[in-house]
Amino acid sequence: MKKFLTRRTARGAVIAAASLALILGTSACTSGQETAPAASAAGPKSGKLTIAYLQKQGDQQYFVDEADGAKAAAAELGDVDIKVVNLGTDANKAISEVDSVIAQKVDGIIIVVPDQQIGPQVIQAATAAGIPIMASDDVIKDASGAEAAFAGFDGTAMGNAVGTKAAELYKSAGWSAADTRILSAYKQDLSVCGQRVDGAKDAFTKAVGSDAPSIVDIGTDNSATDAQNKAGAVITANAGVKNWIVWGCNDENETGVVTALQNSGVAPASIVGVGLGAYLTCKDWAAGQQTGNKAALFISGVEVGKAALTSMVGLVRDGTPLPAKSIAKTAIVDQSNWQAEGVVCT
Repeated sequence: MKKFLTRRTARGAVIAAASLALILGTSACTSGQETAPAASAAGPKSGKLTIAYLQKQGDQQYFVDEADGAKAAAAELGDVDIKVVNLGTDANKAISEVDSVIAQKVDGIIIVVPDQQIGPQVIQAATAAGIPIMASDDVIKDASGAEAAFAGFDGTAMGNAVGTKAAELYKSAGWSAADTRILSAYKQDLSVCGQRVDGAKDAFTKAVGSDAPSIVDIGTDNSATDAQNKAGAVITANAGVKNWIVWGCNDENETGVVTALQNSGVAPASIVGVGLGAYLTCKDWAAGQQTGNKAALFISGVEVGKAALTSMVGLVRDGTPLPAKSIAKTAIVDQSNWQAEGVVCT
């Protein structure tokens, strides 16, 4: 692995400062590393830059916001073109699109992979071409197990926040474990989803104690439609349950399950749904409806996109090393404060 140059120009200092401002939290490093292992080129490079932002499920609002954040950062920095590509959920498309942007000689690649298993392949392809690559939202590793630079959120901490809020609402409702079930919906082969739902479970159990409701895991593709469809059979199999707690890997999972519950006749008062994203949970709040979507963890795709793009430009243009891991802050919102916190409903 080549070490990055650390040339500090005045412009580099400005970009580094901007990157820090865009991240709402702090930067952390894994294994004591100070720079990420998977970038392969450093500045200074003058003239117009082209950065590819390849995103799984690019039509989901969070990723739309993320792309918009990257575009806003590019406009602020100047002389930067953004090439946004929606990968859907297709890992093969992700690999071919990486090859495509490499052939187009982009100056940097930021990627949200549909499948983390392609990490070694896409990192190797970019590295061989001398193009720096970083991960957004989902961690990827090279063949040796070293993580690429990452901009996003701490999955476990996010889950902890969701679980803590769910426990608070559960206890205030006065429900008993015997007549309550927890539905936990997520893509089960995605590590960040596992971190989120495990974090929720741990925080909930810690807050409630050993007499906690049973958890039913629902495997989904992380879409609202699939979550709603998969939840139907679980609800039918648990016809005697009176009260339900719902969480998941993202807003799509949580709102999909809550919709399935309400469509099956469960009253909103008997549902405690805590979303993750807030961009879908807020729809019912905006409409003033009674809903099982009681709260959500607000995450800003805009800030992640800005941070990732700013860091990549700092590397290519000025040789400023990529932070190994940039973690953005989150906030719990509900019907009373979602607008004040800046949530954008979709």
